[in-house]
Amino acid sequence: MSVTQEIVVRNRAIMNGKPTIKGTRITVELILKKLSEGITVSDLVKIYPHLTTAQILAALEYAATIISNEELLDV
Repeated sequence: MSVTQEIVVRNRAIMNGKPTIKGTRITVELILKKLSEGITVSDLVKIYPHLTTAQILAALEYAATIISNEELLDV
């Protein structure tokens, strides 16, 4: 099991099964959305003090892995 798999988990009982940071209700989606709005990793840690930089980076790695495994469309 990779570090990312230990940090990012999915559970149908939590946030309808969306990937979350283990032990929280913070979704990978929320982290990506906040970063896309220009909030920095440091800001996220200040806003969510129980969130660590390592967890945020794991969320980014998780999202990158999901995207890299997507099927490509014929263009």
